[in-house]
Amino acid sequence: MSQHILTAVAWPYANGPRHIGHVSGFGVPSDVFSRYQRMAGNKVLMVSGTDEHGTPIQVQADKEGLTARELADRYNRVIVEDLQALGLSYDLFTRTTTENHYAVTQEIFKGLHANGYIFPQTTMGAISPSTGRTLPDRYIEGTCPICGYESARGDQCDNCGNQLDPIQLIDPVSKVNGETPIFVETEHFMLDLPAFAEVLASWLSSKEGDWRPNVLKFALNMLGDMHPRAISRDLDWGVPIPLEGWSDQANKRLYVWFDAVIGYLSASIEWARRSGDPEAWRQWWQDPEALGYYFMGKDNIVFHAEIWPAMLLGYNGQGARDGEPGSLGALNLPSEVVSSEFLTMEGRKFSSSRSVVIYVRDFLERYDADALRYYIAVAGPENQDTDFTWSEFLNRNNGELVAAWGNLVNRSISMAAKNFGVIPEAGELSDADRAMLERSRAAFPKVAAEFQHCRFKNATNEAFEVIREANRYLAEQEPWKIKDDPARVKTILHVALQVVDDAKTLLTPVLPNSSNKIYAMLGGTGVWSGMPEIQEVTDDDGRTYPIITGSYDGAARWESSPIRVGSPLAPPTPLFVKLDPKIVEEELARLGE
Repeated sequence: MSQHILTAVAWPYANGPRHIGHVSGFGVPSDVFSRYQRMAGNKVLMVSGTDEHGTPIQVQADKEGLTARELADRYNRVIVEDLQALGLSYDLFTRTTTENHYAVTQEIFKGLHANGYIFPQTTMGAISPSTGRTLPDRYIEGTCPICGYESARGDQCDNCGNQLDPIQLIDPVSKVNGETPIFVETEHFMLDLPAFAEVLASWLSSKEGDWRPNVLKFALNMLGDMHPRAISRDLDWGVPIPLEGWSDQANKRLYVWFDAVIGYLSASIEWARRSGDPEAWRQWWQDPEALGYYFMGKDNIVFHAEIWPAMLLGYNGQGARDGEPGSLGALNLPSEVVSSEFLTMEGRKFSSSRSVVIYVRDFLERYDADALRYYIAVAGPENQDTDFTWSEFLNRNNGELVAAWGNLVNRSISMAAKNFGVIPEAGELSDADRAMLERSRAAFPKVAAEFQHCRFKNATNEAFEVIREANRYLAEQEPWKIKDDPARVKTILHVALQVVDDAKTLLTPVLPNSSNKIYAMLGGTGVWSGMPEIQEVTDDDGRTYPIITGSYDGAARWESSPIRVGSPLAPPTPLFVKLDPKIVEEELARLGE
């Protein structure tokens, strides 16, 4: 039975290009999941966009001599082009500076406020002495007052996991310029998180056994330290506060984290409008049978496993103060928060300032998108911190993509094309033939179960086991040595080509580009697995910007389909590029190693 599946992908921040560490957390895993779900017959809505508000945008804009909007426009386009080139199949990748996003964000605020979950409070805000601007919590560092960690951020300590306020830090300093911030009284709106502690505890406890243990443990641990959290800031770049006496204040805006998580909903609503059915979003947000999967790095767990669910509960009127759903109606909570761990590079944290980084664009200028997708799937930070090294990338590309998968495809199609020119029919099957075909077919439910539970490494490795067995099958059968039994050669090559076709399907979520090539090599017509495209659209205020969208209704289905006997075959071109070992030295030199 078909289900509606929402794939809610973390919003990359538009203050610069994204590096491969970013896409290993939110990008590739979400796309692998979405492609599998579409192949399984489910109705997927994959949405995200660039996160464009907040002080960090202003800080970077000052450095580059631009306005905040100009900077956001620049990096929105860079990020859109990079994610499209990586093959991420968004139904809509938009941005948070649209009229639609402003309207949806303000509606969520009004619903929470009407139900009593938002209240004003005088607090101490951090200000830069040199600029007079508000410093965002994440741009202040100091010693954690709870565990003593010396690099705690103003919003959270990454060592002990506790939520913090900047004024709690010992010896706080600005990450922008190293100066000591000053704290002044200011009035802000607060989200009453403690009002959701009980309902969140019940909801999170119900996820035992379904969520990744690291995510659930982190979220449950946070419940004991919940306190009201500011949702507004003193700045002029952001969504205006939709209340009388506040909306016209030039220096009061909704906090960037508050509007960013609402982007999942606003993007769904924008997609529905662009699809021609403005109410279509409700199938993913209000159908009780619909499922919602949220993908991000582990530094965003608190926002997606606690704060965003709390906002949804409050809007629905389901917190300690009850209430009524807002004008949009009751909204679904996440079904699963799929958080990856961190990716480091050659043993160090990614750092643009120290050149310990490779941006997505630079990577794709030198290497195949599928090679990066494969590396992330099999060696990425799925459930533990992982180190990217160029030597491992080289070995996996050459030893697995080229020598195992590419070799199987090339050998099988080349021999069949040379000897018969078409996909040959099978004669009488031997025990070895039947065993190979059964092994290939049996992989489908196994790999499906791993994809379904977001275990992408296991899924990809299981598919590659089929490939390795197929290579062993060919080596044992030696069709190139058989001179006097063409029927036997046909049978062996038919079996090999059937397994190639099956493995192509099994790997389509991870390797869509190369799977499309194999589909065409084996005589497939039309589109196998749809790829994203960039479209220029115009907002209600007349501003033009790029979005990622696409039609993903190709022929790809999660099943073993009989290959088409008699389909013409041509000698194949190499599926993957074998890399020169010298690239390791070259890339390390770029890192200053």
